[in-house]
Amino acid sequence: MREYLPLLIVGAIIGLFAVLFICLWGWVKRQKETGTDRHMADGEIMRRLAKYAKPYWKQFILVLALMVLSIAYSLVSPVLVGDIEELIKADFELKRLWSMVTVYAALLVVSMVCTYLQSIILQKVGQKILSALREDLFVHIESLSHDQLNNIPVGKLVTRVANDTNAISMMFTNILVNMIKNVFILFGVLGAMLLLNYALTLMVLCFVPFLLLFTILFRKLTRRAFRRVKDCTTDINTYLSENLSGIKITQVFNREQAKMGEFLDKSDKLKKARQQQMYVFGVFRPMVYMLYISSVMCLFWLGGKGYIEDRTFLGQTITSGTAVTFYLYISKFFDPIQMLAEQFNMLQSAFASAEKIFAVFDMAPELVDEPDAIELDHIEGDVEFRDVWFAYEPGQWVLKGVSFHVSPRQTVALVGATGSGKSTILSLICRNYDIQKGQILIDGIDIKHIRTSSLRRHFGQMLQDVFLFSGTIRSNIVLRDEGFTDEEIWQACRYVNADKFIEKLDEGLDEPVRERGNNFSAGQRQLLSFARTIIHRPEVMILDEATANIDTETELLIQESLEKMKNIGTMLIVAHRLSTIQHADNIILLSHGEILEQGTHQELLHLRGRYYKLYMLQFEKQALEK
Repeated sequence: MREYLPLLIVGAIIGLFAVLFICLWGWVKRQKETGTDRHMADGEIMRRLAKYAKPYWKQFILVLALMVLSIAYSLVSPVLVGDIEELIKADFELKRLWSMVTVYAALLVVSMVCTYLQSIILQKVGQKILSALREDLFVHIESLSHDQLNNIPVGKLVTRVANDTNAISMMFTNILVNMIKNVFILFGVLGAMLLLNYALTLMVLCFVPFLLLFTILFRKLTRRAFRRVKDCTTDINTYLSENLSGIKITQVFNREQAKMGEFLDKSDKLKKARQQQMYVFGVFRPMVYMLYISSVMCLFWLGGKGYIEDRTFLGQTITSGTAVTFYLYISKFFDPIQMLAEQFNMLQSAFASAEKIFAVFDMAPELVDEPDAIELDHIEGDVEFRDVWFAYEPGQWVLKGVSFHVSPRQTVALVGATGSGKSTILSLICRNYDIQKGQILIDGIDIKHIRTSSLRRHFGQMLQDVFLFSGTIRSNIVLRDEGFTDEEIWQACRYVNADKFIEKLDEGLDEPVRERGNNFSAGQRQLLSFARTIIHRPEVMILDEATANIDTETELLIQESLEKMKNIGTMLIVAHRLSTIQHADNIILLSHGEILEQGTHQELLHLRGRYYKLYMLQFEKQALEK
């Protein structure tokens, strides 16, 4: 027993580390894990990702074939080196040495070529999978309702589409194939060792249970660590997206230091999360390396003892060539395991990213077309609300039994205090939200029976906060639709009086538009919004405070544009300035989600009710300002 004492000491040390590692896992497991996204099993993640890899199964089979050829070098080269050792020690033959070196070099070249071809194929396939995943994710986000999008920070969605899909791409282009390759190498090396010397192979296998234990615990620890990193990355991206958009407000109120403090706090959480991830990986890899060194020490002890004292081990003779070959095989046995550790690291990152992405995919759109929903090629513009009740939050009614009718080509204005439900009515007509009770009819058809895309195609919405995309004036008017000629674009601009300022620009329609159109005034952005609406020829136009926050001169241009636009189709207007809607066919006064009064401007003044009081207040205010 004493002659095997060194082996027992090595085993005791490894066992001690295994106990410490298990205790570490038990302590980490008791820590409360943060994060809002659900946790998915690896099998479910792989099943859902396989849908994107399935169209490229032929390329993956080719890669596997190339992989088998490339690992031949890893399996045969130790035997060749061991034979060279025996050749040098025994009767040396230069011709035989050259033949061995030639075979060795040929295997190396084949392995390098196969690895190169494998990488090229995987990169092409990976980029196609990445594009398909991003497109599906973007399309799904577009299908979400306004309510759902309002509850998801923009930075979170940007992280899902940009960052998380990249991590999944790495899984297809690198991680999975290399993991399979390393598994093949492991089993190939194990088989070769068994054929060479089963006794030494059994010695190496004594370390495998510890390898499995460390790998299982490492997998669990890294998944938790990567979830925390992903959550912190999402938080910091969300914070940046919001605060960079509102940085002017931060500067106006001199809150730079306070915002910097908040950013440093989130950055510190991300740093700590990454440190925890590094600590986990920093513990696992030395453990694997310790097992590798221990196995090599045992090999040298057994081989040296057998060679010096002319002993056998479990009935097997250990020659110098066998010792050299086994030394190389042990290296090739543990190298893939150490690489598997690194690949596990990236795989857990990919799985953590996949969890986040599939959490978005699993958000079922709240607004779904009925199976038999119809397409509308044209509408007359007849709009009717029948006893409509609506609430953003359950029980908090924004609209209470609202009923009104808008005939084709009529202009109807909605007025009332902030929060009375004016803008909500406009959103409901386009089915940005679904009502809880009642009916909304377009040309006598319930809007729930019409395809949402078809319904919105007939509406033109002009909002108070005009959003312009980065690009040019042309691209913002046509919205990337190439079916319009320059003459049609200019005609739309002239119709809404936008041509006057566009003609003064150096590049006209091709004038660059910066982010959110911040190189144009509020009035100019509003005129561009009108042109964008007119060129798409909507049958119903919706204006939500389109004349707010603009100067008097631009307001006159917009008023002139509105008069022209009345001839196009039905028009629904929300306005606080009652002077801008005096010529409307019908004015509806709302208060706390209910209709108090409706009629023409003169009829409502004659009633001397709430509308009359609002009008007189605004009239007196304007008189004082003059």
